[in-house]
Amino acid sequence: MSDSVAKLKLPALIALVVGSMIGGGIFSLPQNMAASAAPGAILIGWGITAVGMLMLAFVFQNLANRKPELDSGVYAYAKAGFGNFMGFSSAWGYWISAWLGNVSYFVLLFSTLGYFIPGFGEGNTPLAVVCASVVLWGVQYLVQRGIKEAAFINQLTTIAKIVPLIMFIVIAALAFRMDLFTADFWGRGNVELGSVMNQVRNMMLVTVWVFVGIEGANVYSARAERRRDVGRATVIGFVGVLALLVLVNVLSLGIMSQPDLAQLRNPSMAQVLEHVVGHWGAVLISVGLAISLAGALLSWTLLCAEILHAAAKDHTMPAFLRKENARHVPANAIWLTNGLIQLFLIVTLFSNSSYLSLLYLATSMILVPYFWSAAYAVRLALSGQGYEGEAPARRRDLVISGIALVYAAWLIYAGGLQYLLLSCLLYAPGAALFAMARREQGLRVFTRTEAVTFGVVLVGALSAAYGLYAGLLHL
Repeated sequence: MSDSVAKLKLPALIALVVGSMIGGGIFSLPQNMAASAAPGAILIGWGITAVGMLMLAFVFQNLANRKPELDSGVYAYAKAGFGNFMGFSSAWGYWISAWLGNVSYFVLLFSTLGYFIPGFGEGNTPLAVVCASVVLWGVQYLVQRGIKEAAFINQLTTIAKIVPLIMFIVIAALAFRMDLFTADFWGRGNVELGSVMNQVRNMMLVTVWVFVGIEGANVYSARAERRRDVGRATVIGFVGVLALLVLVNVLSLGIMSQPDLAQLRNPSMAQVLEHVVGHWGAVLISVGLAISLAGALLSWTLLCAEILHAAAKDHTMPAFLRKENARHVPANAIWLTNGLIQLFLIVTLFSNSSYLSLLYLATSMILVPYFWSAAYAVRLALSGQGYEGEAPARRRDLVISGIALVYAAWLIYAGGLQYLLLSCLLYAPGAALFAMARREQGLRVFTRTEAVTFGVVLVGALSAAYGLYAGLLHL
């Protein structure tokens, strides 16, 4: 990279992490969580999530420090530890998760504006799709102005969207009723929720979604001014966002009952605050959400482009994705990303895809990169590579990465068969780009093990296609 390209300092890296994690998810959290679980199960779920995601944060921090040469983001860990195809699949899955997340953000944004303009409906009406398309290409124009400029704007939007969240937490804390929070604490009065274990399992994809972006600083590690800031930004961003998420979720359960929260329209935080202070509360949260989504769309557009560009630079992706414009922005990667976002915005017109269904699908796509990153950290600790003379640190990191690996495996299980199959349907077409990249280098496409892996993915993809055709699966 040219020395003329400005490097990102710690505040910018923290803002990228926080800006990536705080998008639309936190504003819909009260309803999303109440739809799956009662207060007791929600607290257990947050406990599991806090430990699991903290371990993942430490994994990314450790890998950033132990393997500074792997500066292409999370997919590089899968490639280094488990081969070219697994590295490609992690990059592909991460990228799809990122742009699917942007589709869900557009749906949520215009669903929110539908509170004021009925023509936007649930965010998937023709008027909503047309307006979302205008915003989409406006974001593209902004990002193409340069990584440094877009990162600075992201810092401003990150600060701006924190303000209504803090106001909500303060007001909700003053209105919190313990008797309401503890009523039917385990959800035994609601047979639809099922057992406590089922409740915890069902809420897991939501908790993962609101933390997606925790690895954001790693994606930009090559652009960081100081390498150690990557790990620091990851952990600082995680702790701050965790506090906001838990407070928003728990305090809401002391203002409205779980069944009432489950019936709210998203963004449900607006209606919770309106319940306490009146109409101006809904307006405040809606404005905060609009700012938050603008920042999140910017962050994730940057992340989408960067992951494709980084993968193309080390020949994991085809060469055409390496192209940069005069401002060192990966132009072709952005065009490909936003072209697919545009396509899926049109698809929402015909499939009636809701914010929540897109959220679940995007979350399921990112579980593979998380799983292989944790597995690579376990492998390093077991082999002792990079730990010469550091036995205590090696044992510590083995425990941390082991917990993160178990957590990632649990998430794949919690996601359920439907989203596992739908993930295969999105993973399978990526093999065409993988084959293109391998042919450009004059290399064999698959090893024997990789061919078997792709065969399993292909079977899953065909099963998902049949399931969608037969009406057994739904987007």
